[in-house]
Amino acid sequence: MKLIKSFFSVLFSAVLLLSATTTSSIAIDKIHFVIGGGAGGGWDGTARGTGEALTKAGFLKSASFENMSGGGGGKALAYMINTKPENTVLVQSTPLVLRSITRHKGYVSGSGTLSYKDVVPIAGVIGDYGAIAVAKNSPYKNFEDVVKAYKANPSSIKMAGGSVRGSMDHLIGALAFQAAGANPNDVAYIPYDAGGKALAGLLSGETQIISTGLGELMGARDQVRIIGITAPDRVSDAPDAPTLKEQGYDVQFVNWRGFFGPPGMSSKDKKAIAKMLGDVQKTPEWEAVRARNAWVNIYNPDKKFVKFLKTQTKEMTALMKKLGVI
Repeated sequence: MKLIKSFFSVLFSAVLLLSATTTSSIAIDKIHFVIGGGAGGGWDGTARGTGEALTKAGFLKSASFENMSGGGGGKALAYMINTKPENTVLVQSTPLVLRSITRHKGYVSGSGTLSYKDVVPIAGVIGDYGAIAVAKNSPYKNFEDVVKAYKANPSSIKMAGGSVRGSMDHLIGALAFQAAGANPNDVAYIPYDAGGKALAGLLSGETQIISTGLGELMGARDQVRIIGITAPDRVSDAPDAPTLKEQGYDVQFVNWRGFFGPPGMSSKDKKAIAKMLGDVQKTPEWEAVRARNAWVNIYNPDKKFVKFLKTQTKEMTALMKKLGVI
Protein backbone atom coordinates (compact mmCIF):
# COMPACT_ATOMS: atom_id res chain seq x y z
CA MET A 1 0.00 0.00 0.00
CA LYS A 2 3.05 2.27 0.24
CA LEU A 3 2.85 3.00 -3.50
CA ILE A 4 -0.85 3.87 -3.33
CA LYS A 5 -0.32 6.20 -0.38
CA SER A 6 2.57 7.84 -2.23
CA PHE A 7 0.34 8.49 -5.22
CA PHE A 8 -2.38 9.85 -2.93
CA SER A 9 0.01 12.29 -1.27
CA VAL A 10 1.55 13.42 -4.56
CA LEU A 11 -1.87 14.24 -5.97
CA PHE A 12 -2.88 16.31 -2.99
CA SER A 13 0.44 18.14 -2.97
CA ALA A 14 -0.66 19.55 -6.34
CA VAL A 15 -3.33 21.72 -4.71
CA LEU A 16 -2.43 25.37 -5.32
CA LEU A 17 -3.55 28.70 -3.97
CA LEU A 18 -6.08 30.31 -6.28
CA SER A 19 -5.88 33.81 -7.70
CA ALA A 20 -6.94 36.64 -5.38
CA THR A 21 -9.39 37.95 -7.98
CA THR A 22 -12.75 36.45 -8.89
CA THR A 23 -12.79 37.55 -12.50
CA SER A 24 -10.35 37.23 -15.38
CA SER A 25 -9.65 39.50 -18.32
CA ILE A 26 -10.08 36.74 -20.89
CA ALA A 27 -10.95 37.12 -24.56
CA ILE A 28 -12.47 33.64 -24.74
CA ASP A 29 -16.19 33.93 -24.00
CA LYS A 30 -17.39 30.48 -25.08
CA ILE A 31 -15.95 27.00 -24.81
CA HIS A 32 -16.99 23.74 -26.44
CA PHE A 33 -16.41 20.72 -24.19
CA VAL A 34 -15.62 17.38 -25.87
CA ILE A 35 -16.45 14.38 -23.68
CA GLY A 36 -14.89 11.01 -24.47
CA GLY A 37 -17.74 8.96 -22.98
CA GLY A 38 -21.51 8.79 -22.74
CA ALA A 39 -23.96 10.57 -20.49
CA GLY A 40 -23.78 9.99 -16.76
CA GLY A 41 -20.05 9.27 -16.58
CA GLY A 42 -17.35 11.11 -14.68
CA TRP A 43 -16.06 12.96 -17.72
CA ASP A 44 -19.59 14.00 -18.61
CA GLY A 45 -20.30 15.28 -15.13
CA THR A 46 -17.00 17.12 -14.88
CA ALA A 47 -17.39 18.88 -18.22
CA ARG A 48 -21.02 19.85 -17.70
CA GLY A 49 -20.46 20.87 -14.09
CA THR A 50 -17.48 23.02 -15.02
CA GLY A 51 -19.35 24.63 -17.90
CA GLU A 52 -22.31 25.30 -15.61
CA ALA A 53 -20.13 27.04 -13.02
CA LEU A 54 -18.21 29.07 -15.61
CA THR A 55 -21.37 30.41 -17.23
CA LYS A 56 -23.32 31.05 -14.03
CA ALA A 57 -20.34 32.84 -12.49
CA GLY A 58 -19.99 35.04 -15.57
CA PHE A 59 -16.66 33.75 -16.89
CA LEU A 60 -18.26 32.50 -20.11
CA LYS A 61 -21.21 33.68 -22.17
CA SER A 62 -21.93 30.12 -23.25
CA ALA A 63 -20.70 26.54 -22.95
CA SER A 64 -21.58 23.66 -25.25
CA PHE A 65 -21.01 19.95 -24.85
CA GLU A 66 -20.45 16.98 -27.16
CA ASN A 67 -20.37 13.34 -26.08
CA MET A 68 -18.02 11.37 -28.33
CA SER A 69 -17.89 7.79 -27.07
CA GLY A 70 -15.51 5.16 -28.37
CA GLY A 71 -12.23 3.47 -27.59
CA GLY A 72 -12.19 4.35 -23.90
CA GLY A 73 -11.85 8.02 -24.80
CA GLY A 74 -9.67 7.35 -27.84
CA LYS A 75 -12.21 8.62 -30.38
CA ALA A 76 -12.49 12.01 -28.69
CA LEU A 77 -8.73 12.22 -28.27
CA ALA A 78 -8.20 11.48 -31.97
CA TYR A 79 -10.82 14.11 -32.88
CA MET A 80 -8.87 16.75 -30.99
CA ILE A 81 -5.61 15.71 -32.66
CA ASN A 82 -7.00 15.47 -36.20
CA THR A 83 -9.31 18.48 -36.34
CA LYS A 84 -7.60 20.91 -33.92
CA PRO A 85 -10.88 22.73 -33.14
CA GLU A 86 -10.84 26.29 -31.78
CA ASN A 87 -12.25 27.22 -28.38
CA THR A 88 -12.55 23.52 -27.61
CA VAL A 89 -11.26 21.52 -24.67
CA LEU A 90 -11.22 17.79 -23.95
CA VAL A 91 -12.05 16.54 -20.46
CA GLN A 92 -9.82 13.69 -19.34
CA SER A 93 -8.52 11.96 -16.23
CA THR A 94 -6.23 9.16 -15.10
CA PRO A 95 -7.29 6.90 -18.04
CA LEU A 96 -5.37 9.22 -20.36
CA VAL A 97 -2.22 8.12 -18.53
CA LEU A 98 -3.39 4.50 -18.35
CA ARG A 99 -3.97 4.22 -22.10
CA SER A 100 -0.33 4.95 -22.87
CA ILE A 101 0.88 2.59 -20.14
CA THR A 102 -1.23 -0.29 -21.45
CA ARG A 103 -0.36 0.57 -25.06
CA HIS A 104 -4.03 1.04 -25.91
CA LYS A 105 -4.29 1.82 -29.63
CA GLY A 106 -6.03 5.04 -30.52
CA TYR A 107 -8.07 6.07 -33.55
CA VAL A 108 -5.33 7.91 -35.44
CA SER A 109 -4.10 5.71 -38.23
CA GLY A 110 -0.45 4.81 -37.78
CA SER A 111 -0.11 6.90 -34.65
CA GLY A 112 0.32 4.03 -32.26
CA THR A 113 -0.44 4.81 -28.64
CA LEU A 114 -2.04 8.14 -27.83
CA SER A 115 -1.33 9.96 -24.57
CA TYR A 116 -1.41 13.37 -22.92
CA LYS A 117 1.71 14.25 -24.95
CA ASP A 118 -0.43 14.34 -28.11
CA VAL A 119 -2.64 17.17 -26.80
CA VAL A 120 -2.05 20.34 -24.75
CA PRO A 121 -2.43 19.96 -20.96
CA ILE A 122 -4.30 23.01 -19.64
CA ALA A 123 -5.09 22.26 -16.00
CA GLY A 124 -6.10 19.56 -13.58
CA VAL A 125 -9.23 20.75 -11.78
CA ILE A 126 -10.78 18.19 -9.43
CA GLY A 127 -10.23 14.88 -7.69
CA ASP A 128 -12.91 12.20 -7.41
CA TYR A 129 -12.68 9.33 -4.93
CA GLY A 130 -13.46 5.82 -6.14
CA ALA A 131 -16.63 4.16 -4.88
CA ILE A 132 -18.22 0.72 -4.82
CA ALA A 133 -21.98 0.47 -4.57
CA VAL A 134 -24.86 -1.99 -4.74
CA ALA A 135 -28.53 -1.53 -5.58
CA LYS A 136 -30.75 -0.40 -2.69
CA ASN A 137 -32.50 -3.77 -2.58
CA SER A 138 -29.23 -5.74 -2.59
CA PRO A 139 -28.68 -8.28 0.19
CA TYR A 140 -25.12 -6.95 0.54
CA LYS A 141 -24.94 -4.32 3.27
CA ASN A 142 -21.20 -3.64 3.20
CA PHE A 143 -18.09 -4.59 1.27
CA GLU A 144 -17.35 -7.48 3.62
CA ASP A 145 -20.65 -9.08 2.57
CA VAL A 146 -19.54 -8.85 -1.06
CA VAL A 147 -16.15 -10.36 -0.25
CA LYS A 148 -17.76 -13.29 1.60
CA ALA A 149 -20.11 -13.96 -1.33
CA TYR A 150 -17.22 -13.77 -3.79
CA LYS A 151 -15.04 -16.16 -1.82
CA ALA A 152 -17.93 -18.61 -1.47
CA ASN A 153 -18.75 -18.46 -5.19
CA PRO A 154 -16.63 -16.15 -7.39
CA SER A 155 -19.09 -16.36 -10.29
CA SER A 156 -21.84 -14.88 -8.10
CA ILE A 157 -20.27 -11.40 -8.19
CA LYS A 158 -20.08 -9.37 -11.37
CA MET A 159 -18.70 -5.85 -11.20
CA ALA A 160 -19.92 -3.07 -13.51
CA GLY A 161 -17.75 -0.18 -14.64
CA GLY A 162 -18.13 2.68 -17.06
CA SER A 163 -15.14 1.91 -19.27
CA VAL A 164 -12.89 -0.85 -20.59
CA ARG A 165 -10.89 -3.38 -18.59
CA GLY A 166 -7.75 -1.70 -17.27
CA SER A 167 -9.60 1.61 -16.89
CA MET A 168 -9.98 3.64 -13.73
CA ASP A 169 -13.29 2.01 -12.82
CA HIS A 170 -11.73 -1.42 -13.16
CA LEU A 171 -8.68 -0.47 -11.09
CA ILE A 172 -10.78 0.88 -8.21
CA GLY A 173 -12.59 -2.42 -7.85
CA ALA A 174 -9.39 -4.39 -8.41
CA LEU A 175 -7.66 -2.54 -5.58
CA ALA A 176 -10.55 -3.28 -3.23
CA PHE A 177 -10.63 -7.00 -4.02
CA GLN A 178 -6.86 -7.27 -3.81
CA ALA A 179 -6.98 -5.70 -0.33
CA ALA A 180 -9.51 -8.39 0.57
CA GLY A 181 -7.08 -11.14 -0.43
CA ALA A 182 -8.63 -11.98 -3.80
CA ASN A 183 -6.87 -12.10 -7.15
CA PRO A 184 -8.22 -8.95 -8.86
CA ASN A 185 -7.84 -10.51 -12.30
CA ASP A 186 -10.28 -13.28 -11.35
CA VAL A 187 -13.12 -10.85 -10.55
CA ALA A 188 -15.66 -10.65 -13.37
CA TYR A 189 -15.61 -7.06 -14.68
CA ILE A 190 -18.39 -5.98 -17.05
CA PRO A 191 -17.50 -2.83 -19.04
CA TYR A 192 -20.20 -0.36 -20.11
CA ASP A 193 -20.07 2.82 -22.16
CA ALA A 194 -19.90 5.40 -19.34
CA GLY A 195 -21.35 5.50 -15.86
CA GLY A 196 -25.00 5.91 -16.84
CA LYS A 197 -25.12 2.56 -18.61
CA ALA A 198 -23.05 0.89 -15.89
CA LEU A 199 -25.58 2.10 -13.32
CA ALA A 200 -28.41 0.76 -15.47
CA GLY A 201 -26.62 -2.60 -15.59
CA LEU A 202 -26.44 -2.67 -11.80
CA LEU A 203 -30.08 -1.71 -11.29
CA SER A 204 -31.27 -4.27 -13.84
CA GLY A 205 -29.47 -7.06 -12.02
CA GLU A 206 -26.92 -7.70 -14.76
CA THR A 207 -24.23 -7.03 -12.16
CA GLN A 208 -24.16 -7.16 -8.37
CA ILE A 209 -21.82 -4.23 -7.70
CA ILE A 210 -20.57 -1.14 -9.51
CA SER A 211 -17.08 0.33 -9.31
CA THR A 212 -16.91 3.98 -10.32
CA GLY A 213 -16.28 7.52 -9.10
CA LEU A 214 -18.07 8.82 -6.02
CA GLY A 215 -19.27 11.84 -7.98
CA GLU A 216 -21.07 9.58 -10.45
CA LEU A 217 -23.12 8.02 -7.65
CA MET A 218 -24.05 11.18 -5.75
CA GLY A 219 -27.14 11.79 -7.87
CA ALA A 220 -28.27 8.16 -7.61
CA ARG A 221 -28.24 7.69 -3.84
CA ASP A 222 -31.96 6.98 -3.83
CA GLN A 223 -31.23 3.96 -6.05
CA VAL A 224 -27.93 2.65 -4.70
CA ARG A 225 -26.16 2.00 -1.43
CA ILE A 226 -22.51 3.09 -1.40
CA ILE A 227 -20.62 0.38 0.49
CA GLY A 228 -17.06 1.68 0.22
CA ILE A 229 -15.09 4.70 -0.95
CA THR A 230 -11.35 5.11 -1.45
CA ALA A 231 -10.98 8.22 0.73
CA PRO A 232 -8.79 8.14 3.85
CA ASP A 233 -11.78 9.36 5.92
CA ARG A 234 -15.49 9.88 5.34
CA VAL A 235 -16.22 12.98 3.28
CA SER A 236 -18.54 15.71 4.50
CA ASP A 237 -20.50 15.80 1.23
CA ALA A 238 -21.40 12.10 1.58
CA PRO A 239 -21.22 11.35 5.31
CA ASP A 240 -23.19 8.09 5.02
CA ALA A 241 -20.67 6.55 2.61
CA PRO A 242 -18.22 4.36 4.58
CA THR A 243 -14.59 4.18 3.58
CA LEU A 244 -13.02 0.89 2.61
CA LYS A 245 -10.29 1.71 5.12
CA GLU A 246 -12.68 1.81 8.09
CA GLN A 247 -13.92 -1.65 7.06
CA GLY A 248 -10.42 -3.06 7.22
CA TYR A 249 -9.46 -2.73 3.55
CA ASP A 250 -6.67 -0.16 3.28
CA VAL A 251 -7.45 1.25 -0.16
CA GLN A 252 -6.86 4.96 -0.78
CA PHE A 253 -7.09 6.52 -4.21
CA VAL A 254 -8.30 9.70 -5.86
CA ASN A 255 -8.78 10.16 -9.60
CA TRP A 256 -7.90 13.57 -11.04
CA ARG A 257 -9.88 15.16 -13.86
CA GLY A 258 -8.80 18.07 -16.01
CA PHE A 259 -8.82 19.68 -19.41
CA PHE A 260 -6.68 19.52 -22.54
CA GLY A 261 -6.53 21.59 -25.70
CA PRO A 262 -5.83 20.49 -29.27
CA PRO A 263 -2.30 20.38 -30.66
CA GLY A 264 -1.21 23.87 -31.68
CA MET A 265 -3.34 25.68 -29.09
CA SER A 266 -1.73 29.05 -28.48
CA SER A 267 0.04 29.69 -25.22
CA LYS A 268 -2.22 32.71 -24.73
CA ASP A 269 -5.42 30.66 -24.97
CA LYS A 270 -3.99 27.87 -22.82
CA LYS A 271 -3.03 30.28 -20.04
CA ALA A 272 -6.33 32.16 -20.29
CA ILE A 273 -8.42 29.00 -19.93
CA ALA A 274 -6.16 27.69 -17.15
CA LYS A 275 -6.60 30.94 -15.21
CA MET A 276 -10.35 30.84 -15.73
CA LEU A 277 -10.49 27.29 -14.35
CA GLY A 278 -8.58 28.40 -11.29
CA ASP A 279 -10.52 31.59 -10.68
CA VAL A 280 -13.92 29.91 -10.89
CA GLN A 281 -13.05 27.65 -7.96
CA LYS A 282 -13.38 30.67 -5.64
CA THR A 283 -17.02 31.26 -6.56
CA PRO A 284 -20.22 30.02 -4.89
CA GLU A 285 -21.39 28.75 -8.27
CA TRP A 286 -18.43 26.37 -8.38
CA GLU A 287 -18.87 25.33 -4.75
CA ALA A 288 -22.45 24.31 -5.48
CA VAL A 289 -21.26 22.04 -8.29
CA ARG A 290 -18.32 20.69 -6.28
CA ALA A 291 -20.40 19.80 -3.21
CA ARG A 292 -23.11 18.19 -5.35
CA ASN A 293 -20.50 15.80 -6.72
CA ALA A 294 -18.36 15.40 -3.57
CA TRP A 295 -15.27 16.44 -5.54
CA VAL A 296 -11.97 17.57 -4.08
CA ASN A 297 -10.68 20.89 -5.43
CA ILE A 298 -7.34 20.35 -7.17
CA TYR A 299 -6.10 23.22 -9.30
CA ASN A 300 -2.93 22.20 -11.09
CA PRO A 301 -2.21 24.31 -14.21
CA ASP A 302 0.12 24.28 -17.19
CA LYS A 303 3.69 23.15 -16.44
CA LYS A 304 2.80 21.89 -12.97
CA PHE A 305 0.11 19.75 -14.60
CA VAL A 306 2.64 18.28 -17.04
CA LYS A 307 5.05 17.52 -14.21
CA PHE A 308 2.30 15.76 -12.29
CA LEU A 309 1.32 13.69 -15.35
CA LYS A 310 4.91 12.49 -15.76
CA THR A 311 5.07 11.47 -12.11
CA GLN A 312 1.71 9.71 -12.27
CA THR A 313 2.78 7.73 -15.34
CA LYS A 314 5.62 6.17 -13.36
CA GLU A 315 3.46 5.46 -10.31
CA MET A 316 0.53 4.05 -12.24
CA THR A 317 2.85 1.77 -14.23
CA ALA A 318 4.10 0.27 -10.98
CA LEU A 319 0.56 -0.02 -9.59
CA MET A 320 -0.82 -1.74 -12.70
CA LYS A 321 2.06 -4.22 -12.68
CA LYS A 322 1.34 -4.94 -9.03
CA LEU A 323 -2.32 -5.60 -9.85
CA GLY A 324 -1.36 -7.81 -12.77
CA VAL A 325 -3.21 -5.66 -15.32
CA ILE A 326 0.01 -5.29 -17.35
